[in-house]
Amino acid sequence: MSTEMDDSSAVRRRVSCTKYFDALWFCYWMSRCSNKTSNGDETEQAPYYQMQQYYRVGKLDDCTKKFSALFDCLSLKTKSASEAEKILEEHEKADAAKHIWIMRTEEEASRHWNETFGHLDDPNY
Repeated sequence: MSTEMDDSSAVRRRVSCTKYFDALWFCYWMSRCSNKTSNGDETEQAPYYQMQQYYRVGKLDDCTKKFSALFDCLSLKTKSASEAEKILEEHEKADAAKHIWIMRTEEEASRHWNETFGHLDDPNY
């Protein structure tokens, strides 16, 4: 009984939801916080994350993925140690399998390059 309790507390120590809460907070509320300047005036902070998303992706983030990540983390703390460990291992395997780059064959890469940048070879461009 005590070993299962020790295992459960070890998993709970391993799982910290602080980073998920911070990410959600930054996504939703960072633009609504205010700063006090040295002369006592209050200034609004720029919504940095949302503006970054708009610049990179072309739309604002609705923060649902960050909320889901926080919810998953909090629900993980209610699981038994063995269940939580199994779920953590599955998440680690899934994260390791993700690729940043799109893998293409040489022919696919050549075709994609020509579609995207082929017009640059046109002297009339």
